[in-house]
Amino acid sequence: MEFTLNNPDGKYKRIEKFDPEITTQLSEHYKKIIELLGEDASREGLKKTPLRMAKAMQFMLQGYETNPEEILKSAMFQEDYRQMVVVKDIELFSMCEHHMLPFVGKAHVAYIPNGYITGLSKIARVVEAYSRRMQVQERLTTQIKECIHNTLQPLGVAVVIEAQHLCMQMRGVQKQHSVTTTSDFTGAFNREATREEFFKIISSNLH
Repeated sequence: MEFTLNNPDGKYKRIEKFDPEITTQLSEHYKKIIELLGEDASREGLKKTPLRMAKAMQFMLQGYETNPEEILKSAMFQEDYRQMVVVKDIELFSMCEHHMLPFVGKAHVAYIPNGYITGLSKIARVVEAYSRRMQVQERLTTQIKECIHNTLQPLGVAVVIEAQHLCMQMRGVQKQHSVTTTSDFTGAFNREATREEFFKIISSNLH
């Protein structure tokens, strides 16, 4: 993975942390791919491209290194609050497993506590952990829901994801403005009134 930090003197400093063996093997494969596509992998502009690609893929797929349930457990608090908690407009970037092209969008997540709440940032981190993997949007939606349901045991969970897929925009049907929406619900959100309240909140511009 890659991190960027500032020195105390304000000057930019970059710290890179990647698995050396994996980076080397990926670089070799990407060099071969570039050559098979008809390019000269030794020319100036491409000399370091295999290495860059190897590091980029490790960064973009870093979700395999994290346990989303442990993320929630790290900030669980007893609280007698039984109203809807909504974290909306969570930006996500994921990689379609069918063509290895990105899909980009937003997740809207809600739950109704049943004795326990979690830190709000942890909801966003769960989205991040699952999205930074090879994915399909349908599975991603369900994984987020199940993680929150299994860990917090709330009265209900709702997840909606809206995303644009580059595999539809850059190739195949090439439709530039299509948006895919997926949703999944448990418990109280299976009731129409509760679900309507959730959709009203994520559609509003309160912020």
